[in-house]
Amino acid sequence: MLVYVLCLALMAVGIYAMVAKKNVVKIIIGLMVTEYAVNMLLVVIGWRTGGVPPILPESSGGATTRFLAHAVDPLAQALIMTSIIVSLAVLLVSVALAIRIHQKYGTFDITEIRKLKG
Repeated sequence: MLVYVLCLALMAVGIYAMVAKKNVVKIIIGLMVTEYAVNMLLVVIGWRTGGVPPILPESSGGATTRFLAHAVDPLAQALIMTSIIVSLAVLLVSVALAIRIHQKYGTFDITEIRKLKG
């Protein structure tokens, strides 16, 4: 239960950074922290107590049942792999936008950008 709370606390920190900070770079960092917290939450949800045994089971029925009782859910791992690729693309696009904002306005501060015209 503590692991879920820690994941949600990390997610809250990322959401706070996205909402409360005025610097574009800090907003991007908050976005990445939130995405990593979601990935960690998916890992925790897919984990089963006991973990994976160190030796793969033999083809007998009892060993296979024991293995399936301790195996980690592969669906969560597949979702995390997809999420990592998507978050990398989001990071690249947001950094490119931040660079263009800095080239055009000369600042990363959102309040200063809102005041400028053109």
